[in-house]
Amino acid sequence: MIMQDFALFGTLLNVLAVIIGSLVGLGVRRLGLAGKLGDKGNRFSDAVFSALGLCVILIGVGGAISGAVNSQILIAFSKLGVGGLALPTERTLVIIISMVIGVIIGELVDIDKRVNSLGHKLEASMKGKGGNVAEGFVSASLLFCVGSMTVVGSMNSGISGDHTLLITKSIMDLISSMIFASTMGVGVLFSAVFVFVYQGAITLIASGVGPFLSTDVITCITSVGSLLIIALGLNMLGVTKLKVMNYLPAMLLPMGLIPLWDLIF
Repeated sequence: MIMQDFALFGTLLNVLAVIIGSLVGLGVRRLGLAGKLGDKGNRFSDAVFSALGLCVILIGVGGAISGAVNSQILIAFSKLGVGGLALPTERTLVIIISMVIGVIIGELVDIDKRVNSLGHKLEASMKGKGGNVAEGFVSASLLFCVGSMTVVGSMNSGISGDHTLLITKSIMDLISSMIFASTMGVGVLFSAVFVFVYQGAITLIASGVGPFLSTDVITCITSVGSLLIIALGLNMLGVTKLKVMNYLPAMLLPMGLIPLWDLIF
């Protein structure tokens, strides 16, 4: 079995990145280099995150285009002059409907607010309790796991075997864990366990559902996920402040909309 075909490949890579980054950060902390880096370290991390934001947009655009346009286009191009160019308008409409209904559901429930509120409560509850280890663990775990990139990336890994977003997230978490561990200590290293359990659970659940989904359903889920990835990239660059968590229900809607569409039309 090729490692990339393993459902938890992206998660394991992410865990490894957090471990390596934490160890490097702890080394920097022990040597007392964190204070010497100062603004230079912040500028470096900001520049890298911006570059990764551009990469995330590229990933999202590529996925959205490949999902919204099916193999009929490739066939049409290979048979120019023989047949017409057929666009899969049905699939595109399902993607649009999923996005619209999904964000309405997300806004009604306000997933983004609830998740962030839970994170703030957990972080506040650990302040002054259990020392810096506990605080570092909770803060790092929230940073690495409470976000739409984690959910979208894990679902992509489980459903379609696409680990691209989690690989990008791993690079981000590598840098973040260095910075966090250099200031908050060994608790950041322990957050790798939470990353494995949380992301791994989402991936395995998505992987279990995947075999029961049709190709069209998986393609539409991937396309919707790619649109959310574009939104993540724009947020990372500071272009937008979209509450991407509120768009997550859109990824689940093609499971019901595709069969319903087939039944009606």
